[in-house]
Amino acid sequence: MQTIKTFLTCLMLIASATVMAQTTTVKGTVTDKTLGEGEPFATIRIYKQGKTDKAVAMFLTDKEGAFSHEVEGKGTHDLVVSSIGKADLHHTITLGEKAVLDLGTLTLSDDAKTLSGVEVVAQKPLVKMDVDKMSYRVEDDADAQSSTVLDMLRKVPMVTVDGQDNISVNGSSSFKVYVDGKPNAMLSTNPSMIFKSMPATAVKSIEVVTNPGAKYDAEGASGVLNIVLNKQMAAAGSLNGLNGTVRASAGTNATGLGIFVSGQQNKLSYSANVMTNYSYPKSPEVNMDQMNGATGITSHYDTDTKLPFNMGNISLGYDLDEKSSINTTLSTTLLNMHNKGTYTTNMGTAANGFAYNSKMDMKNNQTALNWNIDYQRFFNPDRTKSFTISYQLSYSPTKNEQRNDFDMGDNTWVDLTDRYSISKNRTTEHTMQLDYTTPIAQGQTLSTGAKAMLRRASSDSKYYLSDVYNEQMSMDYLYKNNIAALYAEYENRWGSASAKAGLRYEHTWQDVEYRLGNGSNFSKDYGTLVPSAALSYSLAPTRNIGLTYNMRISRPGITYLNPYIDRSDPNSLTYGNTDLDVEKSHNVSLVYNMFSQKLMLNVNLRHTYTGNTIEQYSFYDNNLLNTTYGNIVKRNQTGVTGYLNWLATKDTRLFFNGGLNYTDLRSDVLDANNGGWQATAMMGVQQTLPWNLKAAAYLITSTKTYTLQGWSSGFNLVTASLSKSLLNDKLTIGVQAVTGLSEGGSIKMETYSKGSNFSQKQSIKVPISGVSLTLSYTFGKNRQQTRMHQTRIQSDYIEQQSQGEMLNSVGSGTGTGAGAGAGAGGGMPM
Repeated sequence: MQTIKTFLTCLMLIASATVMAQTTTVKGTVTDKTLGEGEPFATIRIYKQGKTDKAVAMFLTDKEGAFSHEVEGKGTHDLVVSSIGKADLHHTITLGEKAVLDLGTLTLSDDAKTLSGVEVVAQKPLVKMDVDKMSYRVEDDADAQSSTVLDMLRKVPMVTVDGQDNISVNGSSSFKVYVDGKPNAMLSTNPSMIFKSMPATAVKSIEVVTNPGAKYDAEGASGVLNIVLNKQMAAAGSLNGLNGTVRASAGTNATGLGIFVSGQQNKLSYSANVMTNYSYPKSPEVNMDQMNGATGITSHYDTDTKLPFNMGNISLGYDLDEKSSINTTLSTTLLNMHNKGTYTTNMGTAANGFAYNSKMDMKNNQTALNWNIDYQRFFNPDRTKSFTISYQLSYSPTKNEQRNDFDMGDNTWVDLTDRYSISKNRTTEHTMQLDYTTPIAQGQTLSTGAKAMLRRASSDSKYYLSDVYNEQMSMDYLYKNNIAALYAEYENRWGSASAKAGLRYEHTWQDVEYRLGNGSNFSKDYGTLVPSAALSYSLAPTRNIGLTYNMRISRPGITYLNPYIDRSDPNSLTYGNTDLDVEKSHNVSLVYNMFSQKLMLNVNLRHTYTGNTIEQYSFYDNNLLNTTYGNIVKRNQTGVTGYLNWLATKDTRLFFNGGLNYTDLRSDVLDANNGGWQATAMMGVQQTLPWNLKAAAYLITSTKTYTLQGWSSGFNLVTASLSKSLLNDKLTIGVQAVTGLSEGGSIKMETYSKGSNFSQKQSIKVPISGVSLTLSYTFGKNRQQTRMHQTRIQSDYIEQQSQGEMLNSVGSGTGTGAGAGAGAGGGMPM
């Protein structure tokens, strides 16, 4: 009996070893030959050689086109890669010889037979959803041809644009704007002003990084908004030739012209983007009531704004060899705003009163020049081990002029001397960064790096009363802000789960030297340790859930620190606070993502706590309203955001992007508290009509928002568009309209604030209604031509057996990445 037991045990061990030897991890990446990008959710089938009736394994690539799957078997097998609109790729592989079979890059070409009768529209997901990042593919949205970047931001998950074009990310206006993965100071300062002048066709995608890892700068309390511009780099493929787009628009509120070209010759790739826009929005009306004890002030003013905007960039990329490349980009932005207005003010008590009129003329000129160069080298065929060195130079001169002329009348209340101010600012910034990434074990990656930023800024502000220079009210200072950073981030992927943890240390040196004015020289020197972490789990190939934590900071900029007193309004003073401290925010999120051929869904439950929020606040002193800043607020915000994109029929797509937040604000310094609920929503439909007309309509709405000392009311507006493609989709003609749902197609908003000795209510009427016509012409071997052809059938609505059913019909197996869980019945939800 003992002999039989020993024999059976040995037999089981041999069988187990044989099975293990016959299990091979098959991995690689599937790419689109024309676009040079990963092919998401391509289907990979593996058959025994010559037996194509039933696959021994079937799985999908992930969002980037990568795959890694364990397959049981031994000997020669046939591997077939298929994707809608692409010719099947056949590959012969041998299983059982080694534990990991790396197939490298597998390239799919367009299927001419399929495309001759089928228009493949929106083949790739419009939104790529990860636990810590959302990417909205602007170039794949039909509305992009007739929209601005600000219009597209309203559709991006977790981003809100209010009725006055103020942008929020996860309910907060404290975020940083990157362009092509690099910080952009000018866009971070004036995002809405530039985005509403920038055509959406200039942008490839918009990324919302809600849980920036240790590699990102710590700045930006609610995350990072990364604008990826249209360009073609050398690694994108071997396509030689030139392609591009010319776009022109004209409307009741703006006109614009732009051209984008890109191409490649062997190892060299290039792209250039030039655009100009001239905005002339309708004049808003503002009414304001203030009470200071027994004294009341009522003001009414109208303004007229002109906004010329120009932007250009050129990018070059060169593959030095198969493992290393160098890329460089030069860009410039010019923004000139001219704002003129008239003011009528009544002030006084119940017994006495006084009225005066004034005229305001303001000019704001901003220029930004950015140049960066990157060198990257990979050390292994998988391109998982790499080293990158980067340098960026930013130069930003600005000039601000403002003149206020008053009709003094019989005045004994306030100083109504005519005044003029001119301010010239200049900022130069050098940034150097080193990044190194390496796998340290199966499924484990370590990333480390260092960064140094040297910023030097100067400001010269001159103040005049009745055209006579006033030295006491003028200011001239030099501002230095240097930052050094080190980071490390560890990531581990096992089966259907992954974990990421990172730590970043940033040390800041700030020095301000006043060469003229009332400010006192000061220096600050402090270090900040910034942790981040993320856990995620794939419930199925197209469903995942994640839990994230990060700490973000917001350094007070010179605008907040500058003690210069703005006296342009005779009834108020505005100035900064040199004692401000760095703001620290703690963010926790629970994220759920689901995507299929018809439906994309994202739900994000989030809580943010900031114990020393920098808040603008006001108070009365000597009959003047003083406005400044302080680390005076404890802020708690809990909210949920949701994004839904549903292809209801082959011709109808429905959108929803919205959120619900509760904000609690408390200040011991001011002995004040406030809070409440806020809801935002964008709901819309895209419809394909007869004659292949593309129509879209959206309703955008928001409820009241809260500050420590008051609130701002909500708004409602509607946008609609209609477009038609001609000349084999080379020419697109589009019409877009927008209107508010208040009187005269306007948006009406109210703001209210109250302190211990004052109250202020402001009513704003913004006439936003307008119509625009857009013409867009593409040439060369461009993305639109390779993606679209001949009929109106939507690729993601082609009638076929669902991926979930197919995955469940093949042999069992375990895997990682997109194929994980498929053999266990993890189908694709619809």
